[in-house]
Amino acid sequence: MRRRLTLAIVGLVAGTLVLTAAGGLFFTARAGTSTAEAELTAEAQTIGTTLDRQELVQRRTLATVQKVGSYSFLGVVGITPQGTFTFLPPPLQPALANPAAVQAGNMVVGHVGRTTVYALVPVTLDALQKRTLGGLPVQDQAVLVLVRHVRSPVSGLSYFLFVGLGVLALAAALAVYLARRITSPLLRAVEATRRIAGGDLEARVTLSPGDDPELAELAHAINAMGDSLSRAKGLERQFLLSVSHELRTPLTSIRGYADAVADGVSDDVPGAMAVIGAEARRLERLVQDLLDMARLDAQRFSFAARRIDCVPVLATVVEGFRPQAAELGLRLECHLPGEALWVDADPDRLGQIVANLVENAFKYAAHRVVVGAGRVAASSALWVVDDGPGIAPEDLPRVFDRHYRSDRAPARRIGTGLGLAIVAELAAAMGMTVRAESPVADGVGTRMVLWLTPRPAPDADAVPGPPAARTS
Repeated sequence: MRRRLTLAIVGLVAGTLVLTAAGGLFFTARAGTSTAEAELTAEAQTIGTTLDRQELVQRRTLATVQKVGSYSFLGVVGITPQGTFTFLPPPLQPALANPAAVQAGNMVVGHVGRTTVYALVPVTLDALQKRTLGGLPVQDQAVLVLVRHVRSPVSGLSYFLFVGLGVLALAAALAVYLARRITSPLLRAVEATRRIAGGDLEARVTLSPGDDPELAELAHAINAMGDSLSRAKGLERQFLLSVSHELRTPLTSIRGYADAVADGVSDDVPGAMAVIGAEARRLERLVQDLLDMARLDAQRFSFAARRIDCVPVLATVVEGFRPQAAELGLRLECHLPGEALWVDADPDRLGQIVANLVENAFKYAAHRVVVGAGRVAASSALWVVDDGPGIAPEDLPRVFDRHYRSDRAPARRIGTGLGLAIVAELAAAMGMTVRAESPVADGVGTRMVLWLTPRPAPDADAVPGPPAARTS
C-alpha cells in the first residue's frame, strides 16, 4: 500500500506538470503570435508614414540581404498593376500577401505558423521615383514588407524541465513521508486486529504522538473493541462458572437424597422427595431461563401483544409470590391504582417480567418488598422496591447485562441469576424500558422501574378479535 500510495502521488504531480507544460506552451505560443502581430502592425504604420520613400527604395537592396534590427526582412518591393510582386522574402507566398488587398490600399498583417509574422504596407511612388524593382516595371505602387520571427516558447523548455525535475523530486520525498505517516498506523491496527482475531484479547494498537486524529480515533476504537471483548470474555467465563455452580448444587442435592432413599438410610422419605422435587423444579427453571435467552438471541421469542390492563396482571403475580414471601420472612406489599392502566403488551411476558423483578428483590430484601404501579407524568410505570443493601452507582448501568454479577452478596439463593437479563430483553422486545435506581432511602434499597407507553381504553362496542401473534 505504501508503494502504491507513493506512486499515485508522484504520478499525479507528474501528470499535472505535463498538462501544465502543454497548456502553457500552447497558450504562450498563441499569445506570442498575437502580440507580435499587434506590435508589427504599429511599427509598419509608423515606418510607412515617417520614412522617406526614396530612402525605402534605396534600403531595399540592404533589406533583402541582411536583417534590419529585430526584423528578418524590412524593405520595399514593387507590385505590378496585374498584382505581381517583384520579390517576396521567404516564407511569404503570393496567396498570403493578398495582392488585391494591397492594391486596394489596405495593410495586410498575418503569420506563418507560430514562428513568423509579417506586415505589408502599400507605398505610393511619385513620377520621379518610378523605376524597375526586382526586374519588373512598377507604375505607381510599391509595398513595404516587414517580416519578424517570433521566439518559440519551446526555447524555455529546458528551464521548465529543470524546474519540473526538482518538483518531482520534492513530490517523491513528500509522497514517501505521507505514505509512511498514513500506512504505519494502519499496519499497527491490522496487526492488533489480527492478534485479537487469533484469540489474544490483550493485544492493543500502540499510539504515536504524530498520528493523525482520524487514525488515532481508529486506534482508540480498536482498543475499545479489545477492552469490550476482553471484558465480555471475563463475564462469559464468570457466567459459565455461575451456571455450572447453579447446576451442580441442585444436582448434588438430588443425587444425595436419591441415594439415601435408594439405600434406605433416610428415615424421612417424604421430606427427601420434597427436596428432590424442589431442586428438580429449580433445575427446570434454570434450563427454561437459558432457553429463553437463546430464543431472544435467535429472535424466535413469541409474543401475543394486545391492549390489556396491566393492573390485574400485576396483582396476579404478587398474589402468587405471597406464600414464598411468608416462607422467607418478608413483608410483600402491593400498591395498585384504582384506575386501569392500559398498555399494548403480551400479558404472559409482562407477568414474567414482573415475576423476575420480584424474585430479584427477594434475593436482597432485608424485611420488605413493595410492588406498585401508576401514572408518572405522561407515562405509566410498574416498580418493585426492596430494602436491601442497594447497588453501587458504577454498577447501575450494568445490572441488566447478561453476564453481569453484582458484588452485593445476596442473603438468599433464589432463582437462576438470569432474571434481570431476561427482563431487559423482554422489555426491549415489547417497546418498554427498564431502569434500576439505588439507593432509595437512607443509603439503602433498590427500585426497579418498568416504563410503559399508556394507551386509551379499547372501544367497549368493538368485537375483540384474536391477539396478533408476532415473533421477536
